[in-house]
Amino acid sequence: MSIFDVAMVGRLGSEALAATGMGGMLVWAPMSIALGIRTAVQTVSSRRLGQKKEEESSRAFHNGLIMATVFAFPVTLFGWAYTDQIVPLFLEDQTTIALAAEYTSIAFISLLFSVYSFVFVGFYTGVEKTKIHMRVTIFSNIINLYLNAALIYGSEGIELFFREQLPFLSFLKAAWGWMHFPAMGVKGAASATLVASVWMAAHYGFYLFSKEIKTRFKVFPFSFNKEMMRKQLQLAIPMGVQECIIAFGWTFFLKVVGIIGVVELATTHIIFTIMHASFMPAMGIGMACSTLVSKYMGEKKIHKSMSSIKESVRLAEYGMGSLGLSFIFFPEFYLSLFTNDLSIIKMGVGGLRVVGALQFLDAVGFVLMFALIGAGNTVFPAVVESVLTWFVVVLGTYVFGVVLNFGFAVPWLLFPVHMFLFAGIMVWKVQQGDWKNIDL
Repeated sequence: MSIFDVAMVGRLGSEALAATGMGGMLVWAPMSIALGIRTAVQTVSSRRLGQKKEEESSRAFHNGLIMATVFAFPVTLFGWAYTDQIVPLFLEDQTTIALAAEYTSIAFISLLFSVYSFVFVGFYTGVEKTKIHMRVTIFSNIINLYLNAALIYGSEGIELFFREQLPFLSFLKAAWGWMHFPAMGVKGAASATLVASVWMAAHYGFYLFSKEIKTRFKVFPFSFNKEMMRKQLQLAIPMGVQECIIAFGWTFFLKVVGIIGVVELATTHIIFTIMHASFMPAMGIGMACSTLVSKYMGEKKIHKSMSSIKESVRLAEYGMGSLGLSFIFFPEFYLSLFTNDLSIIKMGVGGLRVVGALQFLDAVGFVLMFALIGAGNTVFPAVVESVLTWFVVVLGTYVFGVVLNFGFAVPWLLFPVHMFLFAGIMVWKVQQGDWKNIDL
């Protein structure tokens, strides 16, 4: 969804692009805590699947819904109510601040539904029903894309958008011709994402009534397991807190880049969006690895866990490595998908090539992090990434980029250091082998 948001908002100018990027990070920072909840649900449900205790997998899911509700309701209300006070702390340009406040206030409402979706993803992935995730994601993105086009540009603007930007798809403008839509700009992008997020959570819930899920895992009636909740909280809280620290680290990194300049901030947001898209192959492989590691540990087949890790790294190298090569050879093509501003495209070429070259290294660290999480070690990877993000990237960019005035080139020199250290430490930790003895 964020890829579509950036690609379509990018045509509104660097301020709108920077506002959307910062607004998205401000919402993601607290929402990242829910990654700990998702991981706790996935890890425990897959472990119980391996132990042939399928009904207990659904209890892990029910516990996850409780955790999501307790966390997401107050955070959503707080973020929505205090957006106007939060946004100016992270941006300098007044135009960008106003746009970011519009986007962020609506985006915070979608946080609640996104967190519930995280719990569903953890459960369906943990019990090896990932096709559900695929179907829901496809439908949700279609809704988001359709509403983005209408609400960002309006009825008149969408016709102009197709005529000037995508003339070969101009026949699609008829899909919006049945009704008048006002142009809402960045607020429209946030509104589209909100509707798509509501649909996503509801669509996930619909699959609970499918015969296999309902009967095999006995997801109804709702149940609560105090001892399992304790174990899940032991997994979720440390990881969630660390993920939040990491997310705020990247938010402060964007604030530092914003000090350097608005165009630099917009460029960084586009590169980050492309980089996050490149994570998707490794994300799928990593989550599969996490499920299989936990499942085989439940079956007491550690050698199969190791085989899953090795195979996952190999597959991730194929996926991320291929994308990385395309970033190196065709950076202008990728950047032009998100903006027609030549200054942003020119500025982003070097950074995107650095990201491309690092894909081979990042694939290793990414998958091994998921392997450790699947085994039940959620703390170590998060602590390592937190330290590297804040001290190497954030502090390094501020000192060298702002204080010493080396500018926009600095982050793209620091990213290789961050990723090399992270991948190396993950390799060392997996080879150390203490994760094999974790009991859940």
